[in-house]
Amino acid sequence: MKPRGVLMEFRRINGLPPYVFAEINSLKMDARHAGVDVVDLGFGNPDIPSPSIAVEKLVEAARNPKNHRYSASKGIPKLRQAISNLYLRKFQVEIDPETEVVTTIGAKEGLSHLMWVLLAPGDTALVPSPSYPIHIYAPLFAGADVRHVRLGIADSGESAEGPSNGSGIGSGSDPSAYLFFDHLVEAWESVWPKPRVLVISFPHNPTTTCVDLAWMTRVVEFAKEHELIVVHDFAYSDTSFDGYRPPSILQVPGAKDVAVELYTLTKSFSMAGWRVAFMVGNKEIVGALTKLKSYLDYGTFQPIQIAAIVAMNEASEYPKEVNEIYQSRRDVLCDGLNRIGWRIEKPRGTMFVWAPIPPEYNDMGSLDFAKFLVSNAEVAVSPGVGFGPGGDGYVRFALIENDQRIHQGIRNIKKALTRLS
Repeated sequence: MKPRGVLMEFRRINGLPPYVFAEINSLKMDARHAGVDVVDLGFGNPDIPSPSIAVEKLVEAARNPKNHRYSASKGIPKLRQAISNLYLRKFQVEIDPETEVVTTIGAKEGLSHLMWVLLAPGDTALVPSPSYPIHIYAPLFAGADVRHVRLGIADSGESAEGPSNGSGIGSGSDPSAYLFFDHLVEAWESVWPKPRVLVISFPHNPTTTCVDLAWMTRVVEFAKEHELIVVHDFAYSDTSFDGYRPPSILQVPGAKDVAVELYTLTKSFSMAGWRVAFMVGNKEIVGALTKLKSYLDYGTFQPIQIAAIVAMNEASEYPKEVNEIYQSRRDVLCDGLNRIGWRIEKPRGTMFVWAPIPPEYNDMGSLDFAKFLVSNAEVAVSPGVGFGPGGDGYVRFALIENDQRIHQGIRNIKKALTRLS
């Protein structure tokens, strides 16, 4: 008699949809294996080198056997002090390195495990739509429900010419941010049981929406009024253009009563593979994540933590150098696409361009259109549908190729999009 095998039923992942970005990546790799020179503007994987001073410190620290042992789950003291100093220097926000900081192994890890201590089955989280995928799925992994709050202007003629309903939102926010706040109020009023967590991230990936401090102030006021915890993923804190300076939510007086923020070295210092990030803010929430992480990990490899200290303390101007590169790429891409008839507005933040599919091709949907660009223009982009509801009419360009390669991509796109007027 043939023995019965184990029934392979899995938890948490069974409800995950197919990862649409993998389809584009597969097409890209197949094309490259066939000798096609694909311009990759898809996956947001920074190509700019990390600060050389941090690399040198990493090598030095890795040669010391004392640093090969387990490290501290919450981050070594000097690393937590370095992020506290950065917040004071950059945002004029005081952070207690002992009680208001925990180091995370990248922002995605921090956000995901944070949801474990904030949410349980039966709870609800409010998340912008579209959104970076982990913002949607981290609450779901914790067993909670997610209510999508639309970020963007609807096709129904919805107006976004300024702050609405006397909300007190400042004029420095993008129009889509005004409407998001209106949709947030509507979501709160229609959901039961009442949401426990609001996840936001500005400048926003993928839509590039930017907000000002007055907007953040209104969110904090709303959270206090409705007993919401606000989690702000500040991944693009230093990636901004044309004089725009992204606000930290912790700049709002009293924000620590209801909010925590995730700050990462990934984009600011171009240290994506190093996996160094921090959660800062409300000490009770920081303490809860710290307790959970003490059961889960021993922190990032200590030489990486030591090098991260040097990056923040001794290469504090490096984010400006990185920013100049992204701004040049943004200008090349947006100016080039506009020249060939694909109308794009220049974003004020992030390392992305969120592009509406040209009307002539809109019937294809974002996934088929992205496949079309790989096959016919030899350019890889991310389909908007991969970012959840509200993203399907768009594709996202990542500014991860140099100016010359972007020029090449635009020439290819011009040849492929023959139906553009």
